[in-house]
Amino acid sequence: MKKTLMTIVGTLFFMCASGWNAFAADLGIITGGEKGTYYQFGLDLQKLTRDKGIRLNVYNSKGSIENIYAVFKRPRTQMGIVQSDVLAFVSKVDTHPTLVRIARKIKMVFPLYNEEVHLLGRRDIEDFDGLTGKRVAIDREGSGTYLTARLLFEISGIKPGEMLTIGTDEALERLKAGTIDAMFYVAGLPVKLFTEKVSAEDGLAFIPIRGKNIVEYYPSAEIPADTYAGQPDTVPTVAVKAVLVSYDFRQSNCESVGRFGRILADNMEWLKTNGHPKWRSVDLDYPLKGWEQYDCVRKRLQSVMKTTPPESAEPNPVLDAVKEMLKP
Repeated sequence: MKKTLMTIVGTLFFMCASGWNAFAADLGIITGGEKGTYYQFGLDLQKLTRDKGIRLNVYNSKGSIENIYAVFKRPRTQMGIVQSDVLAFVSKVDTHPTLVRIARKIKMVFPLYNEEVHLLGRRDIEDFDGLTGKRVAIDREGSGTYLTARLLFEISGIKPGEMLTIGTDEALERLKAGTIDAMFYVAGLPVKLFTEKVSAEDGLAFIPIRGKNIVEYYPSAEIPADTYAGQPDTVPTVAVKAVLVSYDFRQSNCESVGRFGRILADNMEWLKTNGHPKWRSVDLDYPLKGWEQYDCVRKRLQSVMKTTPPESAEPNPVLDAVKEMLKP
């Protein structure tokens, strides 16, 4: 009898465990490069939700421009992290039908943190104006860094000699080799690429970004002293807001993304303690101008209170619009 009882208990346990697995929600989040803060946030969220009924797949990407279109169009990519200036750009372009649809269908899950604009270059370049005539890497087409760099040059009136659309790893190698003069990287500090691969012996420095035209468009920020090797002084810069977004799902994904949002909100202390340092500056209640919270998340919060897929070869209309409207 005892043996039979144990067999029944064991079978029930197995069925419950299997049932939990069977009913776990599969969600995907598209982030950024593996050395960037977006990707680290994705891994933190994957670890958080692993035992809470959500299987979260974390995809890397070129960045924000790719991410917003992937959430709109790509299967199994229900969420993404996007820069606020990319969201603002998309929402303001009312002459492109696809961008109008994207602006209508992309919804904010939560605002996250400020992303500082890192401008690393030769030590003899004293400020942003010093980029006139220089060779500057602005990251790959499809990244948020690419759009931010283009906009900064546009609103400041500074004309670099050449804007190179190369990835941040390659840009850093070429900067160290002296074949380019500076590189942009928009990411929440501390950025893994710079903490791991930049030393005082490289002879590089973070270049201040300020100026009336720039700070009228982007909020002021700073890179505190000693954030990176060979950086003894605080460096003034500007920032954008990182935003977690989703598609305007109406059925099962609405429920799953809402549940995910609730788990995130309920476990902020765990994320601040165990995740990337930037979690400590996340304000989930930050009022992001022009964007309301996804109702599937908002309702879930209020109810109690609160392996990379193949890259699509099809054209990205968001990138096309950026390039067309910001032609040199």
